[in-house]
Amino acid sequence: MGVVYHANYLVWCEVGRTDLLRQLGATYAEMERQGAFLAVSDARVSFRAAAHYDDLIRVRTTLERVRSRSVTFSYVVENAETLALLAKAQTDLICLKPDRTPRKIPGEIRELQGRVTGASSQEGTISALSGV
Repeated sequence: MGVVYHANYLVWCEVGRTDLLRQLGATYAEMERQGAFLAVSDARVSFRAAAHYDDLIRVRTTLERVRSRSVTFSYVVENAETLALLAKAQTDLICLKPDRTPRKIPGEIRELQGRVTGASSQEGTISALSGV
């Protein structure tokens, strides 16, 4: 068939999310060292067109909302060369303690939304290129 397996879109969202957090000054590794783990509690993907093998894929990730114990990201997955829309997605993540019970999101992470909100929309979005 030559098309990319549908579950890969969620992997690309994770790459976009990780890169956005890193660009905003946070990393998953540092959060985990501080005892805060982000676990996906909900994921939604709306497929619009297929990605094919060897396509370059761009994921535009936006930090939508930070609540006391959860965070929401949205994604636009597109062909990096043609800019064709491949999928739109959204994930909700809950913050957990090492014992896997809910906890408040650390202040540094809550402050990220202020960095995005205070910036232009272009600065609040990251493009991560992945080849498939």
